[in-house]
Amino acid sequence: MTGQRPNDLMGLTPAEYDRAVEIMGRHPNRTELGIFSVMWSEHCSYKSSKRWLKTLPTTAPWVICGPGENAGVIDIGDGDAVVFKIESHNHPSYIEPYQGAATGVGGILRDVFTMGARPVANLNALRFGDPSHPRTRGLVAGVVAGIGGYGNCVGVPTVGGETNFHASYNGNCLVNAMTVGIAKADRIFYAKASGPGNSVVYVGAKTGRDGIHGATMASAEFDENSEEKRPTVQVGDPFKEKLLIEACLELMATDAIVAIQDMGAAGLTSSSTEMAGKGGLGIELQLDRVPMREQGMTAYEIMLSESQERMLMILRPGAEDIANRIFAKYELDCVAIGTLTDTGRLVLRMGDSVEADMPIAPVSEAAPEYDRPWTPAPGRPRIDAASVPAHAAGAALERLMGCPDLASRRWIWEQYDYLIRGQTVVRPGGDASVVRLPEGGKALALTVDCTPRYCHADPEVGGMQAVAETYRNISATGARPLAITDNMNFGNPERPEIMGQFVGCISGMRKACEALDYPVVSGNVSLYNETSGAAIMPAPVIGGVGLLADAAKAVGIAPRGAGETLLLVGRTEGWLGASLYLREICGREDGAPPPVDLAAERRNGEFVRAAIDAGLVSACHDVSDGGLLVAVAEMALASGLGAELRPAPAGRPPHGWWFGEDQSRYVLATRDPAAVAGRATEAGVEVVELGRTGAEPRLTLHGEVPIPLDGLRAAHEAWLPRFMAGAS
Repeated sequence: MTGQRPNDLMGLTPAEYDRAVEIMGRHPNRTELGIFSVMWSEHCSYKSSKRWLKTLPTTAPWVICGPGENAGVIDIGDGDAVVFKIESHNHPSYIEPYQGAATGVGGILRDVFTMGARPVANLNALRFGDPSHPRTRGLVAGVVAGIGGYGNCVGVPTVGGETNFHASYNGNCLVNAMTVGIAKADRIFYAKASGPGNSVVYVGAKTGRDGIHGATMASAEFDENSEEKRPTVQVGDPFKEKLLIEACLELMATDAIVAIQDMGAAGLTSSSTEMAGKGGLGIELQLDRVPMREQGMTAYEIMLSESQERMLMILRPGAEDIANRIFAKYELDCVAIGTLTDTGRLVLRMGDSVEADMPIAPVSEAAPEYDRPWTPAPGRPRIDAASVPAHAAGAALERLMGCPDLASRRWIWEQYDYLIRGQTVVRPGGDASVVRLPEGGKALALTVDCTPRYCHADPEVGGMQAVAETYRNISATGARPLAITDNMNFGNPERPEIMGQFVGCISGMRKACEALDYPVVSGNVSLYNETSGAAIMPAPVIGGVGLLADAAKAVGIAPRGAGETLLLVGRTEGWLGASLYLREICGREDGAPPPVDLAAERRNGEFVRAAIDAGLVSACHDVSDGGLLVAVAEMALASGLGAELRPAPAGRPPHGWWFGEDQSRYVLATRDPAAVAGRATEAGVEVVELGRTGAEPRLTLHGEVPIPLDGLRAAHEAWLPRFMAGAS
């Protein structure tokens, strides 16, 4: 073989480059090497995670399409389907917060409407560094503005999410964006090309030089020179995306489309090779036909650009005029740039020059797959609540309610239009958001959840808990949990301890999904989230979707009146390991996380949903971060009603009872506690009476000074606005 390896392998290892040479039978030229580089990047190929992802349960009678397409699809009856997915834009958002977050929203919207669905809701999961870190405030401001700016302009409500802070994210914030859409179950569109001779049509915005090698950048850890990677961050235009949504959905109402693919990561490269690869076909592209907004772009730049608001379609013969007419109405480009072939090869031309000629199957389907060495996380001992210092409940509660991880996120979600389209039934600030479907009275319950401190302490338990918490949050509204999408955020998989975190979390997720009959239908993996060797705390973010047959039966976290009985569902042992009480009040981040009893999760969730459906529950809140007293306080602040609470059971340390983070628990407000208790006995569910709601705006605990809601509200609402204003 003549020639030698180039100095710049564009992110490929020497062995991977040699494999590319073997496939080609020669050294690839620069354009061909760029194509191998992006398609074999971690971001596009999942080469370190693929073997473990295959162990997750992905099927159920209601699953129409599982992982492998642009988004997952589930059947919700009456001919309706839900299409949803979550994806990361972590690296771009750290480098350029506004555009990184905005284009993350734009990209996940395209993944959903590519399948034929109209987007009805956005959610997000955000993680930032220590509030004292000099970059944190700017990252929060830019990311939130980017999410709001894109989602608000495109006209899709941002209805829920979560935001947390920890020093492990100082050098690498996490921005995970989720979109949920509605489609007809018999009108789902896929990316599998067919029909040699069919036209390959480019639609949407023009191609520029932004985002080149974005997928490669997202597959490498940061260092002190990361700011130099700004050119790899894409630039979004939400108004053009809105036009693209309407044009695509209008064309989808015809019989014109054979296959369709978003030009997301790796741009024209991934969309063309993946569509042709899935169909076992070849594709020839005339790149000088690609609509461009910059002069002198090369084949390399055109193929690797990640400019936004673009799609690639395969059209049926004779359908070009229909597409041209529709896209012209929306003032979007619609250009035939190539043809499907039966050669199995990707051929790229600029004028009469052949810029690339390579086999598609090895590029799109045969990326390296690694079985990385891994070591299990070391176990942590259980912490006995009696060994942890007890603090006055009122003072501890006020500190917790005002700490960065529990303080109100109102400053964030009020920047999002969560009411546009008029279908939001349960708004941000509770357990799961509820969005009514346009027809038929049904509604979707939507949430995103993860507790990284649990995953760091015990990856398997943390993976189970992340799935279980979405199950609980959805059940707390009265909805039946149906399926999840996951966003696996981890450090460098080439380090065995990091790969061990990934393997452990996957194992826990698998067990939870199987026990709860709650399959994974889509997802994303984001690795190399670390800077100069310092990895993030692992964050397998779970996006959950549930169904309410009757939107009118949805409940929130706010009790409706004084005199309601508060009931605690589930067993409390007072587990303080890896808890916020331990971290925020005692200054410790140690101990084993609370165990997850999956049988209890399912049993308790089914009981709560049945009680809500029977009309016995006026409000419901899951018990999670901060424990029982935090959950009650959040319900009180949501309603403005106080509560008189019974003392902790005899023999239980009060601080363990009030602040332990035992799982599988809910707090219910009811006017008929006897009926709820009777149902609990029949179901084998443990229920304890906590107290009653009261008209006086305070929480009263036996033996404690009453806790005024005004003080709690001030602590809860003040931290984030004060932090963002630059106050100490």
